[in-house]
Amino acid sequence: MAKITKEAALLYHSQGKPGKIEVVPTKPYSTQTDLSLAYSPGVAEPCLEIEKNPQDAYKYTAKGNLVAVISNGTAVLGLGDIGALSGKPVMEGKGLLFKIYAGIDVFDIEVNEKDPEKFIQAVKAIAPTFGGINLEDIKAPECFEIERRLKEELDIPVMHDDQHGTAIISSAGLVNALQVAGKKIEDVKIVVNGAGASAVSCTKLYVSLGARLENIVMVDSKGVISKTRTDLNEQKRYFATDRTDIHTLEEAIKGADVFLGLSKGNVLSQDMVRSMAPSPIVFALANPTPEISYEDAMAARPDVLMATGRSDYPNQINNVIGFPYIFRGALDTQAKAINEEMKIAAVHAIANLAKQPVPDVVNEAYHVNNFSFGPEYFIPKPVDPRLITEVSCAVARAAMESGVARKNIEDWDAYCVQLRELMGYESKLTRQLYDTARRNPQRVVFAEGSHPNMLKAAVEAKAEGICHPIVLGNDETIEKLAKELDLSLEGIEIVNLRHPNEAARRERYARILSEKRARQGATYEEANDKMFERNYFGMMMVETGDADAFITGLYTKYSNTIKVAKEVIGIQPQYKHFGTMHILNSKKGTYFLADTLINRHPNAETLIDIAKLSEHTVRFFNHTPVMAMLSYSNFGADTEGSPVSVHEAVEYMQQNYPDLAIDGEMQVNFAMDRKMRDAKYPFTRLKGKDVNTLVFPNLSSANSAYKLLQAMNTEMELIGPIQMGLNKPIHFTDFESSVRDIVNITAVAVIDAIVDKKKAGK
Repeated sequence: MAKITKEAALLYHSQGKPGKIEVVPTKPYSTQTDLSLAYSPGVAEPCLEIEKNPQDAYKYTAKGNLVAVISNGTAVLGLGDIGALSGKPVMEGKGLLFKIYAGIDVFDIEVNEKDPEKFIQAVKAIAPTFGGINLEDIKAPECFEIERRLKEELDIPVMHDDQHGTAIISSAGLVNALQVAGKKIEDVKIVVNGAGASAVSCTKLYVSLGARLENIVMVDSKGVISKTRTDLNEQKRYFATDRTDIHTLEEAIKGADVFLGLSKGNVLSQDMVRSMAPSPIVFALANPTPEISYEDAMAARPDVLMATGRSDYPNQINNVIGFPYIFRGALDTQAKAINEEMKIAAVHAIANLAKQPVPDVVNEAYHVNNFSFGPEYFIPKPVDPRLITEVSCAVARAAMESGVARKNIEDWDAYCVQLRELMGYESKLTRQLYDTARRNPQRVVFAEGSHPNMLKAAVEAKAEGICHPIVLGNDETIEKLAKELDLSLEGIEIVNLRHPNEAARRERYARILSEKRARQGATYEEANDKMFERNYFGMMMVETGDADAFITGLYTKYSNTIKVAKEVIGIQPQYKHFGTMHILNSKKGTYFLADTLINRHPNAETLIDIAKLSEHTVRFFNHTPVMAMLSYSNFGADTEGSPVSVHEAVEYMQQNYPDLAIDGEMQVNFAMDRKMRDAKYPFTRLKGKDVNTLVFPNLSSANSAYKLLQAMNTEMELIGPIQMGLNKPIHFTDFESSVRDIVNITAVAVIDAIVDKKKAGK
C-alpha cells in the first residue's frame, strides 16, 4: 500500500470540486416542458399519489435508492470525538463507497448533537427522506441505545456499520478460518481484546453463529472483564466471565484458538501468540497499526491464520465487503429493517464466495496469478464483482423469508442481471452474446495457449458454456502453467502442432494450402514449413472444418496475422478489403467504431468496403445502422487529403444504398450532437437520427479514439476488435487483452461460426 502523505490527502479532497460526492440529475431538464414536469405544475401529480399511498414514494422519488450516512462525530475513525463537521470527510467517503460498490446514492448528514435522545429525535424527523440509514462514528455506549431506539421506532433499515459491518465481515472470515484450521466454532476458545461497539457486536454475532459464551473472554483497558468487576456497563456485563484465574491479556490468551483484536496497536506479543493453541486464528484489526504485525505473527507461529484491517496483507477485514450490498438487498426489497437473519445471510454469502474460483479481475488488481481458498485467502477481496450479486441476493432473500420485506423479488436470475448491469459488470449486449453462444457452442481454437490470459480465457469460456476450447501450444508447458494458475483443463483440448503425432495433419494442411495458392507461387515445401506456425496451423483448422473459429493476437504482430488471414482464409468475394470494429457500450447507448485495426491509410475504395462491412456487422448485432463517416472537416469544406476520400465514399454509398442512413464527411462532434448537426446542416440524410456507427478516415484516428475512450472512461465497456469481411470466423484480440476481453471476443466468434454454418446450410 502506497504511503499517504498529509499533502496528498489534503490535495485529493480539495482539488477541483471540493469533497468527493455530488448530486446528478436523472431526468431530462433542457426544455421548458422538462422543467414543468420536474417541478411546477407537473410535480403535483406524484405528490398527490404519495399522499394517497405513502409506499408510492418508492415509485416516484429517489427514496428507494437513497441512504443517509449520519454521524455526530464522537468517534471518527481513530481520531475520537472531533465533532460533527470535522467528521464530514469520512461521511462523504462512506457515500463514495456506497455509490461505487452498490450504486446507492447517499446524503451525508452531520448532526451537531451529543445528547442521545435529541440525536434520535433529529434522525427520526428526517427519516422519511430515505430508504435506509447508516449510522457512523458514534461513540459507545451511546451508539447501542441510539441504534436500538431507531430500529424500534423507524420502518426503514437502520444499521450502525461500526458495529455490524465489522461483525459481519469478521464472522465470515472466522467461519472460513475455522474450516481451514479444521476446528468447530462451538468448541473454540475465543479471546476478544477491546470492548467497544465493534468488539461487542462482533462477539455477539459469533455467539449467534454457534460460539459458546463460556468459551469467550473479553479484555478491555483495565484487564479481563469478569463478574467480580463493578465498573461494567450493560454490554460488557453480557460477556463477563466466571473465571477468577485470569486477569490480563497474557493470561487469557494461553491455549486460546482465536484472538480478535479491536483495540490498539502492538498489544499482542509474539510470546502470546506462541502460547495459543495449534493453528491459532489471529484477527488483529486495529488500524493502521494492528495488535501484532503480520510479519511478527507469522514469525512467531508459521501455522497462524492471520487477518488484519489492512489491504497490504492477506485477509483484509474490510467493511466495504458488506455494507453496500447489505443495504442494496434491503433497499431492493423495501425492507423495514436489517435484522439478524439478514446479517447472518450476509456472513454465509461472503464466506461461501471465498471458496469459489476467483475471477481474473481480482487477481489482476492484486498482481497475483490466482487466489485460492486457504490460509492466505479466506475472505473475498473488496474488488470482487460477484459480491453485489452474492451478498445482495442473500440479504434480499433473508428479508423476504424473515417477513421484513415489503417488496418481493420474483425472478432471481433477472435480479442478478439487474445488479450486474447497475454496476457495469455486464451489459444487455454481452448477456445476449453469451446466451446466444451457449445455445450452440462451437469449437474455438485459442492460438497462444501458453499465454496466461489466453489459457484463462479458454477455461472461462468453457465454464461459461459458450465453446469447446482447443488450445495450441506445448502440452507440458500448458499443463505446468495451468497448475501454477490453479486452472482445471478438464474439457480443454490441447494441440501441440509441433509434435510428431501432428505430422500427418501438418502435411494435409500444407497440401491443401499449396493447391489453393498454387497460382500465387505457393509450394508444398513452403506451406509445410508454415504449418509449424500457430496462426497458419490454427487458421487451417478452421479452413478445413477441424474447428469452427480461431482467436489470436495477444502477442502476435497484426501485420503478420493479417497476412496469414488473407493467405489462408481469404476475403469474402464481394469485398476487396476486410476490417475490424469495436463496440462501445455506454450510458448514452451502444456505438460501433470502424476500422480500428486493419486498414492503415484507406482510400475511397477501402472506405466504401469498410462502410458496407460496418452496415452488415451492425445489423448482425440487431441494431439499425445510422452511420457517420468522420473527418476533420465537414461536407466538402476541405478539398485535399483524407476528407476527399471520405467524401467520395459517402457519395458512392448514398447513390448505391438509398435507404441507408449514412452521411459525411463530418467532424465527430457533429456526428454525436443531433441537434447541432440538424441546425447547421439540415440537408443531411441523418436528420432527426442519432448516430450509432462511426467510420473513421484512417487507422490512427480509429485506434486512438477507442483507446482514448477506454483509458479515460470507466463507466463503459468495449468489445472488440470484431473481424469483418473474412471468409471464416477468424478473430483478433488486442495486444495483451484482458481475460474478459478475450472471452467476449470468443462469444462473438462462436456466433459468427453459427451464422456461417447457417449460410452454408450445415
